[in-house]
Amino acid sequence: MEMFDLCVIGAGPGGYVAAIHAGQKGLKVALVEKASFGGTCLNIGCIPTKALIAGAEALHMARHAADFGVEIEGAIKPNWSKMLQRKAAIVERLTNGVAGLLKAAGVTVFKGTASFIGRREVMVGDGEAAGTTIQAKNFIIAVGSTSLVPGFIPSGDRVLTSTELLSIPKVPKSLLILGGGVIGCEFACLFAEMGTAVTVVEMLPSILPPVDREIGKTLAKLMEAKGIRIMTGTPLSDIKATAKGVTGKVGAEKVAADYLLVSIGRKSVAGSLNLAAANVATDERGWIPVDEYCRTNAPGIYAIGDATGKGMLAHWASAQAIAAVDTITGNKTALPLGQVPGAIFTTPEIGVIGATEEQLKEQGVSYKVGKFPFTALGKAMALNATDGFVKILADATTDQVLGVHIIGAHATDLIAEAGPAMHLEATARELGKAIHAHPTMGEAMMEAAHAVHGESAHIPTRRRG
Repeated sequence: MEMFDLCVIGAGPGGYVAAIHAGQKGLKVALVEKASFGGTCLNIGCIPTKALIAGAEALHMARHAADFGVEIEGAIKPNWSKMLQRKAAIVERLTNGVAGLLKAAGVTVFKGTASFIGRREVMVGDGEAAGTTIQAKNFIIAVGSTSLVPGFIPSGDRVLTSTELLSIPKVPKSLLILGGGVIGCEFACLFAEMGTAVTVVEMLPSILPPVDREIGKTLAKLMEAKGIRIMTGTPLSDIKATAKGVTGKVGAEKVAADYLLVSIGRKSVAGSLNLAAANVATDERGWIPVDEYCRTNAPGIYAIGDATGKGMLAHWASAQAIAAVDTITGNKTALPLGQVPGAIFTTPEIGVIGATEEQLKEQGVSYKVGKFPFTALGKAMALNATDGFVKILADATTDQVLGVHIIGAHATDLIAEAGPAMHLEATARELGKAIHAHPTMGEAMMEAAHAVHGESAHIPTRRRG
């Protein structure tokens, strides 16, 4: 029987990166994947969603071309079937690319599902490699997660998760969204642009609960300005689904739509791995606890990405993948848990990293706030994209940047600057001193850093003394 240095279970953004990185390090690597390379992110998550959102953005630009002095004759309308075709082509190109990268790294791929039969051995089932036994010195569990649909939600063709909604054949006339988190808000903005009447129901007091409260409130106002109805603070109850649509109640008010999107979280799929055979512990919800090096309680077995139940982000899974492989190869480096950026593709976009104001208050940390609105930025005016702001939180004593929160055009790109700054423990003053090119959206980061000390030259500031 062939012995591998490492066996990776799952080929999502955590698993395939782990396999490739291990191959680059000279390890003999096996990878078990039951479906397409890229996992949820590439096939039914991040990438296809953003492909459709890009189409919605193009539609928005065409509708507002006159604002830029561009005249377009004829009807401007979305071609949903072509948008779906474009989405599928992008996914296919990327999955094929991952396959090529795995081959180049010398990774041996086994198609099927994996199940532990010991701490150093798995059996492959339900696929081309069914019946194959794989032995390895180390294992990385990267099986991802799946959409959570509680038992009180009725089943039916009109009740969807994000997976089904991404391939819906026609744009619905109305859409009810259960859950005002990232997925719910992204789809709300996408389909509202398509002309769908959208209602979002979030049982907590505000949408995007983990995000800085000011950011969430700003997004809610901008979404409502686009015609999206947001109902917070009360759960959706008495849900009924028929062949024609879905109804429910929010408090005493009845709501109805053609379809219901359930987007209230994810659940573990690690239960299919027979983890008990390898003595790998899970918590009460089936997630696999790990330390800062992605190690489980079982020596030689690691877990990354959604399987751990924390930080369900593709880039976090990839970072964990590299950390786990580096630990296996003797180059152990702990991950910066508080410096994981978040990118939310609503309209407008949101980019976040580090602590929120609410967290700093709860922790009793004294801090200063610097904020710069895009209404004061020349490039934002040129783009006709002046909604939103950049907000920097810095320690009141040391001036170290503790959090950056952005809502506005290109926020998901702009947040990238904050990551290295926080990783290098930069101060707000240092960030402000870094010369930023003009005219760019990135200048807002510099101006917000200056604003921490009341020294932004492009927003009204009281004279000292």
